[in-house]
Amino acid sequence: MDDKQIVELYWQRSEMAIQETAAKYGPYCRAVAAGILADPQDTDECLNDTWIGAWNAMPPHRPSRLRLFLGKITRSLACDTLRARLAQKRGGGACVEALEELGECVPSVPGADQVVEDRELVRLINRFLYTLPERDCGIFLRRYWYVEPLENIAGRYGLKENTVKSSLFRTRKKLRAYLEKEGIDL
Repeated sequence: MDDKQIVELYWQRSEMAIQETAAKYGPYCRAVAAGILADPQDTDECLNDTWIGAWNAMPPHRPSRLRLFLGKITRSLACDTLRARLAQKRGGGACVEALEELGECVPSVPGADQVVEDRELVRLINRFLYTLPERDCGIFLRRYWYVEPLENIAGRYGLKENTVKSSLFRTRKKLRAYLEKEGIDL
């Protein structure tokens, strides 16, 4: 079943929508959640919450790219789960480490205008990613979107872990310069 048909099932409030979504995007969403949570039980809960989130969001939303829509819901839920777990344990984790790395080039924007500024920041980061060579973009996304460990990224690209670290460092430096050039205060 294609994405438009699945979205239409949500709009019709048919329970088949969740079944079709899970069948088509279950492995993808599981990979997103597992990369952040690294706990099968939390991953399963996150997937169930993703399907509920999609059910509650459609309508009114009618996503044109269902895979990205579901990935965003899954990632958000997984990060929320990890934050809650870390608040209880006060421990570290891959997601926290990756976000700390990005902290040097992506600002934290407080205040009432945060939503508007966040949207602009997302737009600028997406535009920046299109300027990168494919491998550098892939490494950046695997680290900061999928929160993959450095050793997994190195294995995927046939690189040494230090090469991946260097690539990420250079890309963060470029991102910082790009955002500053675009008028983002860091």
